[in-house]
Amino acid sequence: MQLDHRIPSGPLTEKWDRFRFETNLINPANKRKFEIIVVGAGLAGASASATLGELGYNVKTFCIQDSPRRGHSIAAQGGINAAKNYQNDGDSIWRLFYDTIKGGDFRAREANVYRLAQISNQIIDQCVAQGVPFAREYGGLLANRSFGGAQVSRTFYARGQTGQQLLLGAYSAMMRQVKAGKVTLHPRSEMMDLVVINGQARGIVTRNLITGAIESHAADAVVLATGGYGNAYYLSTNAMASNVTATWRAYKRGAAFANPCFVQIHPTCIPVHGTYQSKLTLMSESLRNDGRVWVPTRIGDKRPPAEIPEPERDYYLEQKYPSFGNLVPRDVASRNAKEKCDQSKGVGDTGLAVYLDFADAINRLGEAAIRQKYGNLFDMYEKITGQDPVKEPMTIYPAVHYTMGGLWVDYHLMSTVPGLFVLGEANFSDHGANRLGASALMQGLADGYFVLPATISSHFSESAMVPITTSHPAFTEAIDTTKGRIQRLLSINGKRTPDDFHRELGLLLWDHCGMARNEAGLKLALGRLPELKENFWYDLKVTGSGADLNQTLERAGRVADFIEFAEVMILDALSRQESCGCHFREESQTAEHEAKRMDDTYSHVSAWQYQGEGQTPQLHKEPLVFENIQLSQRSYK
Repeated sequence: MQLDHRIPSGPLTEKWDRFRFETNLINPANKRKFEIIVVGAGLAGASASATLGELGYNVKTFCIQDSPRRGHSIAAQGGINAAKNYQNDGDSIWRLFYDTIKGGDFRAREANVYRLAQISNQIIDQCVAQGVPFAREYGGLLANRSFGGAQVSRTFYARGQTGQQLLLGAYSAMMRQVKAGKVTLHPRSEMMDLVVINGQARGIVTRNLITGAIESHAADAVVLATGGYGNAYYLSTNAMASNVTATWRAYKRGAAFANPCFVQIHPTCIPVHGTYQSKLTLMSESLRNDGRVWVPTRIGDKRPPAEIPEPERDYYLEQKYPSFGNLVPRDVASRNAKEKCDQSKGVGDTGLAVYLDFADAINRLGEAAIRQKYGNLFDMYEKITGQDPVKEPMTIYPAVHYTMGGLWVDYHLMSTVPGLFVLGEANFSDHGANRLGASALMQGLADGYFVLPATISSHFSESAMVPITTSHPAFTEAIDTTKGRIQRLLSINGKRTPDDFHRELGLLLWDHCGMARNEAGLKLALGRLPELKENFWYDLKVTGSGADLNQTLERAGRVADFIEFAEVMILDALSRQESCGCHFREESQTAEHEAKRMDDTYSHVSAWQYQGEGQTPQLHKEPLVFENIQLSQRSYK
């Protein structure tokens, strides 16, 4: 396997413009000859489908939801970054580029990240033109707020519903193309396999989630925009249906999986409250603009927060990181919250929580002003916990949120399987070891609206597209494989539910491949996976049949993939013996207990190649070369 990143030559600031000028274009009349499959209809998938349809391509778009409006992108609350510099506070494309590289702990490609910063301003213009209702200042300019990892205000927002509003913009643009006949929408369809013919991605196999019908679809290129794999941990902020299946199928068909152990832990989530809880709820990072994070200074102090006087409160982020305070990046805030709870200073019934307190901001600005900024977030918190954040501090704790790892892609967003493009959270490309807040929406829309439409034409112009139909033997083989997998799941007839196995897997990963990791724990987890997998295929219980709506069957298939994927995740964590981002290898820390990178050894992308059933995957390394910034130990003090 060759990892050719295909980054254009020349100065960093000119690479994207140079690529667009030098790439081969396709005559508008000829675009009608190409069929493109897009799997996923969240921000990345919907924006890609809309733009490709507008350009004249014939697009088939698939999503597991009943409507693309239910894509998990709607869950994004806080905002989307761009370097508009409306506040005139020193922001620039270069500063956004640098903050993103630094925030990712210097484990991302310079060229990809600079392109993302470049495109960011175009995204805002596009979304405003679509009618996305961003918050505005009194004078009419779009409002900005601060987010972690930056000392400027560059985050555009629509209250706490930014993801939903952006998705509605992309959805409306896509539905315009559905009306025009250029995009065909396939809701309630789950991708079950990738079809590769003569080394090129040429189609997919899907299951209709309502009827159970197994269907195949051919195309000239396949685009995966299926989100991340955070639900491998069972408890995460992801939607219940979020899964790894599409990217895992692509991996088993030849696509390299990059940095699978890089998982973002979000510091501002409602803590776990019960054994049988099914998911976690995110509280937007924007709350850290006005909320102060603290714990009692005294170990084991269980007094109500109102009874703890100021001198006995530890505002640990403000004291430890005076320059950034409560707006340190997510990995830093998460790691410090865990450290305080490990010291028995955690709050709440479980001791696995810290306070996020708005009392000072309310006293300074008034309750009305704070409710205007965060009202819907406060309402959501009160509805879930029964506590009013105006009257008492929120309790928060880190939780699995986003995945920086994903399928390896080059500068064109193409995987190691020619013709297979990967967008948004499903790829690894832009965030390194830690994603800055408000950058996920930026990447998804950059990939869909601007990058893919330019790079896919290059692929079509350089590849000989032999006509393919679903009668090709490769489709028959993929369908038979899919049906065999489903029948095997249905025929086990054991006693344990898919969720039972999923919960066991998630706890194993959280304990040994979560925020804190060490060699002994990772090897223990790796050793327990074969037994878990064997028990799954021996004692799983799936009720119903495959011939109709069967959500238990859906979950069983996804859990089976998570169990297999967990091996690659743990192997990747074992191979990277440095602390990086939120991935704290206990063997690699500074004297101040901060993450200690090892640039000489691990300044690379880890890309894993499938070697066959039961075989250990092969590790390939793409060196990361930094020509425009100087590597340094991250400091937010």
